[in-house]
Parts: sequence; structure tokens; C-alpha cells
Amino acid sequence: MGMNHGSDMKIGLALGSGSSRGWAHIGVIKALAEQGVVPGIICGTSIGALVGAAHVAGNLEKLESWICSLSKFETASFFELNTSFSGFVNTSRLHSFLHEYVADERALIEDYPLQFGSVATDLESGREVWFTRGSMLEAVWASISLPGLFPAIRHENRWLVDGGLVNPVPVSVCRALGADVVIAVNLNGDIVGKHFVKARKEKKKNGVAEAFTNLVKEYAGPLFSFSGEEDEPPGLFDAIAGSVNIAQERITRSRLAGDPPDILLSPKLSHIGLLEFFRAGEAIAEGKKCVQRMLPEIEHVLGAM
Repeated sequence: MGMNHGSDMKIGLALGSGSSRGWAHIGVIKALAEQGVVPGIICGTSIGALVGAAHVAGNLEKLESWICSLSKFETASFFELNTSFSGFVNTSRLHSFLHEYVADERALIEDYPLQFGSVATDLESGREVWFTRGSMLEAVWASISLPGLFPAIRHENRWLVDGGLVNPVPVSVCRALGADVVIAVNLNGDIVGKHFVKARKEKKKNGVAEAFTNLVKEYAGPLFSFSGEEDEPPGLFDAIAGSVNIAQERITRSRLAGDPPDILLSPKLSHIGLLEFFRAGEAIAEGKKCVQRMLPEIEHVLGAM
């Protein structure tokens, strides 16, 4: 079934932030394509920038097959405790992953037929920084630098962090790049207050490496899966992740109210923890289902343009 929209109409797709829930974007892109909806403008924040860049660079299938084979253990190996405490992400491992599955390190945004944009945050001023030209990998890298996990990125005399702090669903970037109609994917629609799940107690292990592996396991599990007694405070990662969740959900609400998309897709992903990257299959399936649920609305809006 093809949509009856004018061929000169520019469709923008705004892919929101939300860490591992962002694999749902792959399902959304594929399900839209099956309906003949092929956006010419792709803008992403954080994980949305990563998936969007892979799509623009023609690497979506490659990315999908790799993440669908990802195990819990492999996910944990992307994180390490570094001695400077500037971040917990193994940056060289992540860089080679981005180069292999997202875009070539020499690739420029303007070299691709689809328009691309990503959002990062200037740590000093709190302003949005948009990447719409230049290095594709730099555009992704700056957008995904979640505070507490990644070191900030130095770019043109500014320290940049995750764009989700200021513009979690980049509808505004799609409009600025000339989109006539914007389809937005909000990963933060149903997340706050859903994570107070009691976890089984795990035996305490010794050693820094083991302790850190346990931290990663804890963080890669559902958020707020407190082990121990009810009055025991959440771990460092749980506290950071929960705070980021709350902030992004609130900012998403106000940004979408002020700059609403023409079509809003909100996959139901609250059961997937912030760093459960190994649950790609579920997230992708829900991305596809979300498009199916919204088909009448998508047809109505695109048919009226």
C-alpha cells in the first residue's frame, strides 16, 4: 500500500532519545518503508542519532543483525570503570562499533542523499548544538554522550554532552531542514514510575572488577531494580538513569507541546531498562507494532498533504 502524498512533499522523521529503547527506531523505519513512507530528512537525538545515521548511511540491516545477536555479557563489555572517573563507556570499543555498523569515520553528512541532523548539548551554556554538516561519526558521538557514562566531547572549543538534555525529540531540527510534515518517535512517553520492580537478591562478590560487573548488570537490568532492603538507597547507576529518565520525560512533554509533530509515534517500552541493549528484538518488534497501530492516522495526515 503506497500513501497518496505528493512526490515533492518533504517528510521528516524525528527519532528521539531513550538509550536501549532506541532500537525501536529500526522497527519504525522499516514499518514505514513497507507502507511506502520514506522520509527524506532524518533527525535524531542520542540513540535516535545513532540509528538515524546508520539508516542514512545504508547500514541499518547490518546494525540490526548485529544488535539482535548481542548478549548481556557483550553489552557489559562496552562499559568499564576508568581511573579518571570521566565516564564508564569503553570509548575505543564504541568507536570501532560506530565505524563498523553506523558510518565510516571519514563519511560526511552532506555526502548522503538523505538529509541528516543530530542534536548535542553545550555543557557550559546549556544551548543546543545541531550537526547538519561535517563528520557523521562526530555528529553521532556528540549526541550520545550521556552524562555519568561518557566523557564530554570537545568540539570547536565547546564541551558537548547528550542532546536529550535539551531536545529529546528533534522535531525542530526536521522543520529547520525543510520538512513539510514531521513524524516523531517519542521513546519517553510511558517510562516514569514504571520501574519499581523488586529484584532477586544477588550474593555480594569481592574484587573491583567483579563489583563493577555487578554494577553494570544492575544498570543493564530494569531501572530501579533495587536489590536488598526497601530502605536501601538505589545504586549510583540506578540514580543517574532514573534522574535522566525523569528529566527527559519532562523536557519531552514541554518540547512536544511547544513544537508538535504532525504524527506522533509512542512505542510502549517501559519494560526495557535504559541499558538493556541486548533486548533489541523486543524493541524493534514494538517499533513495528506502533506504526501498525497508527496507520489510519498516518494515512489521514499524509493523504491530506
